[in-house]
Amino acid sequence: MTDAPDIASVASLIGDRVRAQMLQTLMTGRAHTATELATTAGITKSTASSHLAKLLEARLVSVAVQGRHRYFRLADSGVADLLERLATVTESRTKTRTFGPRDPLMRKARVCYDHIAGELGVLAYESLACRRLIQVGNDGAELSEAGADYFKGLGIDVAGLSSRRRPLCRVCLDWSERRNHLGGSVGAALLSYCLERGWARRAQSSRALLFTADGERAFRRHFPLP
Repeated sequence: MTDAPDIASVASLIGDRVRAQMLQTLMTGRAHTATELATTAGITKSTASSHLAKLLEARLVSVAVQGRHRYFRLADSGVADLLERLATVTESRTKTRTFGPRDPLMRKARVCYDHIAGELGVLAYESLACRRLIQVGNDGAELSEAGADYFKGLGIDVAGLSSRRRPLCRVCLDWSERRNHLGGSVGAALLSYCLERGWARRAQSSRALLFTADGERAFRRHFPLP
């Protein structure tokens, strides 16, 4: 007997190709019905429902009921972080020369559950770290006092975010850049900030985050590097 966590059971659930495809679809942060997930995975709705029941039992996904419909999404940001890291580990052990998605739009910026990944996501993280707006250590990243003031200046309710159980900052290893981007409540608030100001919009058919030319310029002004 051992007190070690049962990694094998979770790994076997994610290791199934159909379930892995459905989980990847949910990485957009959007909720989907069983029918929609069945379509993306190329299976019947009844088969998708069986797979989703297993993912629900393992608390890898959650479900919300609205009228006659059931909407599924990833259980939390920890599951999204795990999937992003698995993608990184998988590609690092294959013969591919290009890490991450082939789509250049996905490489530039994409949604990682509820925060910004890709080139621009990494840029934001590194800019915040260089300006000491986040303090990076062995345990991850924390928002500094100056960082809290900076985000308050953007109109982001840092105090409200701090009252939640979720960490303010979470370090997430980027699938394509192989460097860190920013997750957590602050990372999610930053994505919302960009969408609300019309700097970017979500792609309909992928995780790509489509910045306008003016939006990208504004983003880069907010997150300069020395």
